[in-house]
Amino acid sequence: MSANAYSQGLEKTPANFVPMTPLGFLDRAAEVYPRRTAVVHGSLKQSWAETRDRCYRLASALTKLGILPGDTVSIIAPNTPAMLEAHFGIPLSGAVLNAINCRLDAEGVAFILRHGECKLLLVDREFAPLIQKALLAVPNPPRVIDINDHEAPDGPSIGEADYESLLASGDPQFPGHWPTDEWSPIALNYTSGTTGDPKGVVPSHRGTYLMSLLQMTNWPLPRAPIYLWTLPMFHANGWCFTWAITAAAGTHVCLRKVTAANVFSAIFEHGVDHFCAAPIILSGIASTPASERRPLPRRVRVLTAGSPPPAAVLEAVGAMGFDVDHVFGITEISGTPVSCAWHDEWDALPAEQQGRLKARQGVRAAALEHLMVGDTVTLEPTPRDAQSSGEILIRGNTVMMGYLKNPASTAKAFEGGWFHTGDVAIVHPDGYMQITDRSKDVIISGGENISSVEVEEVIYRMPGVLYAAVVAQPDEKWGETPCAFVELKADASNISEDDVIAFCRRSLAHFKCPRRVVFVELPKTATGKIQKFRLRAMAGSQEAITKLAV
Repeated sequence: MSANAYSQGLEKTPANFVPMTPLGFLDRAAEVYPRRTAVVHGSLKQSWAETRDRCYRLASALTKLGILPGDTVSIIAPNTPAMLEAHFGIPLSGAVLNAINCRLDAEGVAFILRHGECKLLLVDREFAPLIQKALLAVPNPPRVIDINDHEAPDGPSIGEADYESLLASGDPQFPGHWPTDEWSPIALNYTSGTTGDPKGVVPSHRGTYLMSLLQMTNWPLPRAPIYLWTLPMFHANGWCFTWAITAAAGTHVCLRKVTAANVFSAIFEHGVDHFCAAPIILSGIASTPASERRPLPRRVRVLTAGSPPPAAVLEAVGAMGFDVDHVFGITEISGTPVSCAWHDEWDALPAEQQGRLKARQGVRAAALEHLMVGDTVTLEPTPRDAQSSGEILIRGNTVMMGYLKNPASTAKAFEGGWFHTGDVAIVHPDGYMQITDRSKDVIISGGENISSVEVEEVIYRMPGVLYAAVVAQPDEKWGETPCAFVELKADASNISEDDVIAFCRRSLAHFKCPRRVVFVELPKTATGKIQKFRLRAMAGSQEAITKLAV
């Protein structure tokens, strides 16, 4: 049969082609399991039927307020029902969801509101003072709606209406503005940036749909998982678990404040069996006093990303009943499509060796088309010798559409037909990769990305500073924290470590500020470029710093 025969009468029709979007997971959960608990938040329990109605009410209400398809609607809130509902209601209105990191300072929030051209902002009242300050720096401020979460600390009312009143004005029978093209934006997520300003990552309906299904299969979810929200939903839409848990018709257990005690309480009170967490959360669990521990009623599965937890932490939480999988992902790929896929025979290995294996970022998921560690320029793969370094390169359907209003950065990120992650890794003989460095100098502290360049720019504004370089230093609690190496001008010898930290705190969110400041003549190349690789090697060694200072 000729190829032409297949091209005749075989076309896309409404019967055989529907644009991919994760929004449809909501309808299916409500249709099949209307009375199953969808959301738990303290004393609040909400069914899938109720959750669906609330999401459609939100979509309808936004449309009545004049929000148009393609408009940006932002939300700043912790892991609450409103944040989850925004992941469906805002895109169902045709708008683009922009979930803002609530740990940012006012300047960072203001940049996002300006750059994303936010038309309406939902604000949890805990963060109202932050937003009041941020809006002063937004020439055309968006309309504001208060979220009065029942577990929120008191905060001022700054909105024209409150969230529940907004929902009450909406129609639960609203049909929704469904995407006619799956290659259209569903969200706008901001990176920490490697210069002063972050980049706006634009994922598509298609990409998030596929990532949601990838998460369900690569970290196989059972029927009706009970998932605890320790991972912020503002981090790449919670790695798409906002939509994946809905697809599994599971239960979203919201957690406003993440502590080891609250994690244990959720496991015992609500039957939690899955959650994602930064290594710092696992360290907190491992550090729980023996007097406060209870045997878990079931094994609890955990995904962790970022700096790998120390082997001792993995061993401790494993003994407590937590099964931990280490994964890799970044905002630009909508989640974590690379993981340390486990082999049954590894179960017989000593705990220390298992810990070393789990620290590797691993291999691609079945639904990620291509993963390679290779030369940034030639795109030649690196040898599998556990020594040769290369950049992690990815090609697949979950990769972002690009950076908003930044064609140059988009083109650079996609050079050679691969997405350049900026992360440097080696490849072990068995094909498993392991990150060894971050070429973009991003510091991952407690699951939060910190741009070293952003911190350096602040330090450089301090009178008396000649040169500054910020690198990651190991930290038992946070995984990594910023360490600043500062070279002072000849007449500024009276500047102290406390002075630099206090100066940074006036301009940056506190988690971005250096935890340590070392005053030293910085090592430089012949052309005057600061040799950061030497500083990174020294940041964890006081002896090395002393030698450098001499």
